[in-house]
Amino acid sequence: MKKIAVFPGSFDPITKGHVDIVLRALPLFDQIIIAIGSNSQKHSLFSLEERMRWIDEVFKNEPKVTAESYEGLTVNFCEKKKANYLLRGIRSAADFEYEKTIAHLNHDMLPDVETILILSRPELSSISSTIVREIIRGKGKVAKFLPIEIAKDFL
Repeated sequence: MKKIAVFPGSFDPITKGHVDIVLRALPLFDQIIIAIGSNSQKHSLFSLEERMRWIDEVFKNEPKVTAESYEGLTVNFCEKKKANYLLRGIRSAADFEYEKTIAHLNHDMLPDVETILILSRPELSSISSTIVREIIRGKGKVAKFLPIEIAKDFL
């Protein structure tokens, strides 16, 4: 059976922290789908097209990684893609508590999907898309937090 993982998020924008989680998870899976979800509680700074383009650029040399968008519940997307794993990054204890709750609910809805939590590296744990968006809005220096493929757009 092929090991397919879905890494869901808004990726608005994708950060070095996100990229690190994907790269560290690559040996575990046959395929990783970076799934850009439409979240009714978030208003994106960047268009879906920009986010997809950035992800495609960052992972252009990694055939096991693809980017897709979806609406609705992540477990429904997993079922549609025949994914048996959900991949999530953890930066803090608060992230763990939130992700644990979501993992339990997802398991109740779709027991065949296992959630895999990967701890962020300490040097990347302060990076979040929310903070990066604020730095971008404030015209701050953001290159340190973004993959070079994206950072070049803000130089």
